[in-house]
Parts: sequence; structure tokens; C-alpha cells
Amino acid sequence: MEFEFVPNEKKFWEFIRLLRTNLLTSSGFVEQVHISPRQQIKYMTKYEKCYYICLFNGDPVGFIGSVDGDIRIATLPGYQRRGVGTFMVNELMKISPKSFAKIKVDNEVSLKFFKKLGFEQSFYIMEKKP
Repeated sequence: MEFEFVPNEKKFWEFIRLLRTNLLTSSGFVEQVHISPRQQIKYMTKYEKCYYICLFNGDPVGFIGSVDGDIRIATLPGYQRRGVGTFMVNELMKISPKSFAKIKVDNEVSLKFFKKLGFEQSFYIMEKKP
């Protein structure tokens, strides 16, 4: 497969929102939130330049961003395990080499994925549950 890595622009904002809130992809994110179209516009107005889109045959199949160094990534379910995520992380690290991944302790898929790409655990975040 040949992928293209392009800067985010307004025409991709809704794609990012829908993929970020898709039940098949949203569970991997640290924060589980509903994002309305209005909230997405406000967020993307501020952070559009932090995100990139992966295209396959001209169609978006994933997104990646680095907001304050924190990687946010998602791939369409039908394109997972096909190299899209690896491609996006490798391309992002060329642009933003100090980026890092915050991963939930129980997210084995993401832990294995980032370890495979050479990321190493550098600290723990401890929270007190109510």
C-alpha cells in the first residue's frame, strides 16, 4: 500500500471528529468524550496545524496529531493492521521528534504498537480514583 501524509485542513475536520468518536476507535483514547460538530470547529480552529491526515488513493484513512507533544492517532477500522499507523507515526516523528504517547495501562494494542516503533516507557501517571 502506498500512503500519502498531508497537513490537516478544514475539509478533514469532520473526518477527524467522526473517527475520534467512532465506537471502534474511541476506546483507545485516554479521554472518552462526546465531541459535537461545534466543539470540533472550536478545537480545530486552534489546533488544525498540529494534525496530519493519511490518504490512501486520495481518501482519508487515518489521522495523527501532536498537541503539546502528545500524540493523538486513529485509523479507520478497515485499515487497521495494514501499516497506516506505523506510517503516520514515522512521518510525524520526522516533523515533531520529541512527541510522546500517553497510553492507558490496559491498552495492550497501543502499548505493543508504540514499543514496536521504538518508544520506551519513561514515567507513570498515578491518579486517585473517587
